Amino acid sequence: MLSIREREFVSGARARGNRSLRLLLRHVLPNALTPIIVVATLELAFMIISRVGAVLPRARSAAAHADLGWMLADGRNYVATAWWLATFPGLAIMLTVLAVNLLGDWLRDTLDPRLKV
Repeated sequence: MLSIREREFVSGARARGNRSLRLLLRHVLPNALTPIIVVATLELAFMIISRVGAVLPRARSAAAHADLGWMLADGRNYVATAWWLATFPGLAIMLTVLAVNLLGDWLRDTLDPRLKV
């Protein structure tokens, strides 16, 4: 936000007499929204993966029976005989993380004012 505030288009809008709220809403926020979206989607994907990875050392609770991390952890013991027990929860996790990243890329491309012609 601070680096965007010092750019020429904000200085030009300030020189035209725009108020601070208009500068923020019209010029600074649309240009800062893109990095915020990218970081938020990457963090969401990281939280999903870290949640799955945090399942392994913990004790199982009653609420964790439908957790994809537990399904993946239980299925790895049977990969040689029943490969689908680990494959499908792993694919579900992978597709969820991929969908979050693709949604973030689409939002960035849609909302980025620098990409509009």
